[in-house]
Amino acid sequence: MKKDYTILAPTMLPLHFKMIAGILNSYGYRVKVLDTSGKHIIEKGLKYVHNDTCYPALIVIGQLLDALESGKYNPDKTALLLTQTGGGCRASNYVSLLRKAVAKAGFPHIPVISMNFNGLERHPGFKLTVPMIYRMMYAVLYGDLLMTLRNQCRPYEINKGESDALAEKWAERLSDELGRNSRISYKRIKKNYAEIVRDFSKIPRRNEKKIRIGIVGEIYVKFSPIGNNNLEDFLISEGAEPVLPGLLDFCLYCVYNGVVDAKLYGTKRAKAFFCKILYKYLVGKQRDVIRSITENSDFRPMGCFDRTRTLPEGVIGLGTKMGEGWLLTAEMFELAEQGVDGIICTQPFGCLPNHIAGKGMMKPFQMRHPDVNIVAIDYDSGASRINQENRIKLMLTEAKSRAG
Repeated sequence: MKKDYTILAPTMLPLHFKMIAGILNSYGYRVKVLDTSGKHIIEKGLKYVHNDTCYPALIVIGQLLDALESGKYNPDKTALLLTQTGGGCRASNYVSLLRKAVAKAGFPHIPVISMNFNGLERHPGFKLTVPMIYRMMYAVLYGDLLMTLRNQCRPYEINKGESDALAEKWAERLSDELGRNSRISYKRIKKNYAEIVRDFSKIPRRNEKKIRIGIVGEIYVKFSPIGNNNLEDFLISEGAEPVLPGLLDFCLYCVYNGVVDAKLYGTKRAKAFFCKILYKYLVGKQRDVIRSITENSDFRPMGCFDRTRTLPEGVIGLGTKMGEGWLLTAEMFELAEQGVDGIICTQPFGCLPNHIAGKGMMKPFQMRHPDVNIVAIDYDSGASRINQENRIKLMLTEAKSRAG
């Protein structure tokens, strides 16, 4: 099956997922990350998933079923891949929802693979090994660096599309370097960091000041262009610079929760000890990326998570960890420290964790940062894109007037 089957995966972070798929393919798999978009994807999801289901689940299932019904892939030689978080959010149930939808669509024989790090489900034909995970870690670090630099260049680039082209070029190159047949050298990786920063510094940019708008929220609608109606592109078209925290922050949040759980609930000390070591290791890697930006350019680096995790103290407890939990609030404060002019909190309609840790924390956030405008935008199959964009435009108008 490994040699003959094509594994389809939904997209979320195009640059990150391109490199992760490249790593999986170097280990003998044939992974295809879907890049389809459009209203028909949502309609396909509504056809096979209950409309009360979480919006991200509806999109990813719709995207996978649209691919199966497109005729591009042999249903007898195709498998589906979906990440599974293992938390209390409905994201842990997406795999079972997908299996039900695939059977309803007439493909009950198609395997559905869960990609998780919690041992939730195992598949005899798909296994994540330590070397694979190690290489994926660097794909996340590279992806965060490329995303951070690209977003600081795109709004100002003189030659339209140059930033995207450079990011794609590096993602292609790094996919090969992170493959199974290449030796991982950390000296080489840090050299790549510096080269990437210098390459983006060479992009001709207009010398002008634009308002900076941070994006936080549920992980899928925060990052996925199809999930947030191409929010980053919209902000750039409206004369703003989008600012996003990286994917590594979410990974560190998950790891650090293992340390917190031992203090709050008395869970296994061995697990907490391992999480503490892994946390320090990953924070060290993040600091190296930050250092490569500050030493080789005038770009603004991403926030250091070791600082970010302390920011919501006195506002929300670290035991609040359903979905994005306290991380969502922490990222609001992180963006405020970085000097953004406004923040958009993206959330699937009816997402309880986001309503608590996002919308529910807006008032205490603005008590500390009254100068930062913040708005919560709901994304759903029935939500009007025009209404969403009009609300964002109102926020941008207010942010521009404050910025002078």
